[in-house]
Amino acid sequence: MATALNAPTSEFEKKDRCADLPHRPRVLLGKMGLDGHDRGVKVIARALRDSGVHVIYSGLWQTPRSLAVSARDEDCDCIAASMMSNSHLVLGPKLVKAIRDLGRPDMRVYMGGILPQEDIPKLLEGGITRCFTTGVGLIDIVNAVRESTVARTERVPSGGVTAQLARDISLVHAGRALRADAKKQRPRRVIGITGSPGAGKSTLVAQLVGEYTRRAKADPSLGRCAVVAFDPMSPITSGALLGDRLRVDFNNLDEAVFYRSLAISGEDYSSLDEIVQLIGGAHAGGGTGLPYQTVFVETVGAGQNETKIRKHVDRTAVVLTPGMGDAVQMDKAGILEIADVFVCNKADHPGENELVRDLRDIAGKRPIVETIATRAQGTAELLDALLA
Repeated sequence: MATALNAPTSEFEKKDRCADLPHRPRVLLGKMGLDGHDRGVKVIARALRDSGVHVIYSGLWQTPRSLAVSARDEDCDCIAASMMSNSHLVLGPKLVKAIRDLGRPDMRVYMGGILPQEDIPKLLEGGITRCFTTGVGLIDIVNAVRESTVARTERVPSGGVTAQLARDISLVHAGRALRADAKKQRPRRVIGITGSPGAGKSTLVAQLVGEYTRRAKADPSLGRCAVVAFDPMSPITSGALLGDRLRVDFNNLDEAVFYRSLAISGEDYSSLDEIVQLIGGAHAGGGTGLPYQTVFVETVGAGQNETKIRKHVDRTAVVLTPGMGDAVQMDKAGILEIADVFVCNKADHPGENELVRDLRDIAGKRPIVETIATRAQGTAELLDALLA
């Protein structure tokens, strides 16, 4: 019997399909070229997450270079690039070359989308590991990611400083011992950005690193900045969707910012101190680039009781939005107590004046900065307050 056109699609079974692997697979999903549609890739991202994969989504309008930088810094097992703009024969081989040039020639590159059958042999000759045409099942994609996941070596094949940093972070976060010659040095500043889900932390961090990078070009003594962004791990499958980096414009920032996404359960920041030291030590000896002097740490954002980040950073910014609650709610013990700087984001929304008024009652001498992260308003003032 034919299926009705308006019948709902069958639900993908949420099941840990990766528990037997050496580590949780890390896959970077991205859209190259002029393809502005991402519904399909989001379906794939959810299916991978619901299979126990850690999925990094880098968003639309990516270049081969930006995808390669992201995949290297995230220490991915594979890249899965989606194409719908008829430029696959050009961009595919460029992506393969870019990831090799950046120190990860071992990383598999998959390509999917609208790919003519006659072009697939050319893509394979150009270094693409496997091509997925329309109609391929989600389980086939999950299995391809599984196949790309092999035990991590202590050292990356290329010996590149940033590629090795990415691998070191993976090992530390997994609780494994590091190589004896790993350099560690705490950066000049470690800044925590916390607040409830939906407060706009990721967009705010993206604007902060953009502003920081512009200043560092004029004043190299600032060094480079890095971001460690935490997201929640599924309690059912241990998968995670790590989408914070898509707010950052890596097409322009390139390697000026090191960005790493990590999944945790609850507020488990046990690996953070060592990760921060690895970031600070990676380029401390000079040579391949300016050192990372400032690290922004974006927390999961659990709500009023998320306070453990304070033990790991030098300064903490708490991001709030209009409509979060009245003065009684805000005066409760918890997240507001750890703030060194209060950020009133989405300042164009109704209720902003009331939010600022209530904050002034409890802030004391702590600064209150109003921002509209989507428009980069207030970003410079916030960075001034955080660097003070």
